[in-house]
Amino acid sequence: MHVSDRDDRRLVNLIGALSRALTDRITGAAEAAVDLSDAAPAALVALHETRPGRSIDDLRQLVGLTHSGAVRLVDRLEAAGHVERRRGRDARTVAIVLTRRGAAAARRVRTARREAISEALEALGDVQRGRLEDVAGVMLSTLTAQRVAMRSAGQMPSGGAICRLCDFVACGRPEGRCPVAGAAIGRTGPSGPDEAARPGRRRRR
Repeated sequence: MHVSDRDDRRLVNLIGALSRALTDRITGAAEAAVDLSDAAPAALVALHETRPGRSIDDLRQLVGLTHSGAVRLVDRLEAAGHVERRRGRDARTVAIVLTRRGAAAARRVRTARREAISEALEALGDVQRGRLEDVAGVMLSTLTAQRVAMRSAGQMPSGGAICRLCDFVACGRPEGRCPVAGAAIGRTGPSGPDEAARPGRRRRR
């Protein structure tokens, strides 16, 4: 592990403030895009980007909810016409499947997220953007490795999947360029629906 002698207190504070500001911006944009709050926008995108037919337990892990919370979320999404409950892999499970309305809503959330972050990048030049992309990749790999280590130690990381609002194609995940999936799969083999939620067959746009 690299150990630095510099005082990073200002850097830590700036990253904390930046992450909070971006989270607030993304949350507001995503909720406005579909008129749904809390974990609903993330659930729509997660269901859209990963393999179809996720179980409620899968969805619970993807968005970081309790089982009862995930059931209530599915109830809300079903009432809004965004998902359907179908027979799962066996008689004991239920598959949650996006409707066309739900898929369209997921794409609106993803677009709103991209635009919200792009606006925050407006002041950066090409060189700064390239450096930030590299730094973000390294930090995401590190965070993923730390979460995997926590799970190996029997601890549960807070929150849902790191990539629950991601555009897998934009990230390069199908080509193996996603730092989160690369760190998780490289260290643990195929994992559960958290760090290395693998994409399913892409829907036509």
